[in-house]
Amino acid sequence: EQIKDDDIFVDNTLFKSKQSKKDDETLYVSKINKPAKIKDNPNFLQKLMFQFGKDNASGMAAQLAYYFLLAIFPLLIFLLTLVPLFQIDQEMIVGLIEDYAPAEISGMLTGIIDDVMTSSGGGLLSVGLIATLWSASNGMTALMNAFNVAYDVEDDRNFFVSKGLSIFFTIILTLSVLLTFVLIVFGGQIGNLMFGVIGLDDQFSTVWNLVRSILPVLLVFVVFLIIYLMAPNIKVKLKSVIPGTLFTTIAFLVASWGFSVYVSGFGNYSATYGSIAGVIIMIFWLYITGVIIILGAQINAIIHKDSVLKEKNAKNEHVKGTV
Repeated sequence: EQIKDDDIFVDNTLFKSKQSKKDDETLYVSKINKPAKIKDNPNFLQKLMFQFGKDNASGMAAQLAYYFLLAIFPLLIFLLTLVPLFQIDQEMIVGLIEDYAPAEISGMLTGIIDDVMTSSGGGLLSVGLIATLWSASNGMTALMNAFNVAYDVEDDRNFFVSKGLSIFFTIILTLSVLLTFVLIVFGGQIGNLMFGVIGLDDQFSTVWNLVRSILPVLLVFVVFLIIYLMAPNIKVKLKSVIPGTLFTTIAFLVASWGFSVYVSGFGNYSATYGSIAGVIIMIFWLYITGVIIILGAQINAIIHKDSVLKEKNAKNEHVKGTV
């Protein structure tokens, strides 16, 4: 028998050892066996708070931070292995990191860049590159699992399909980072070519400078959109993932900027953690990023479930009207 759209969701389990003190409120079991409460007719924010507590989103974000930390260095190696193909100077990369990243993180990353760029060769571009890409995709695998929890769906995809998707997402992320970097480094040269050699006027030059500033943000949006659309083990409509993608893109950019300002101007992690301050800061930033990404997925999941419920009610009303 074909499974109905609204039957694919994992049912919530009632919390047995405790009853809600309010008549219009129900307690359910969260992923860590704690009570998660929700009203009988909740608004969107109440649904999001319930989903956040029921799914143990903070715990999943910590899990994502761990997997991201393990994946970020293989991803850097994979990315930096491709950099020589574009004839990009190592000093440009180091300069950009020092300009935008906190001192503790930039020192750690520049050390990795030195090691990779000085030892990169044909080996890294063959078997070593494949192994690095495979390892870097583990972070995306953890992200897919978090999305399935947000949508309350079972994951029946086999290992090779799931791994193939996670590798695909990793490649998409890497290409977007490379493209953003090319725009930052070579945007001026591209503009001179378009408006100097071809002879376009200053109005087009103003438009190009605007595009240069907006396109990196647009790339972040597109990457999140693709992941939100394809990562969960459920067929979702494009319009149902746009709200969560917008939230994640804006929140990610604002949180990254705010966190960088806080660490550079107010935080004193070096005094507390010493030589491992860079690692602690990175884990904290990855945790914040994980919370934001999970919240975006939960926003999309709520919208999708409400859409499925409305379609079901509309079908039922239609059937009643025809009987």
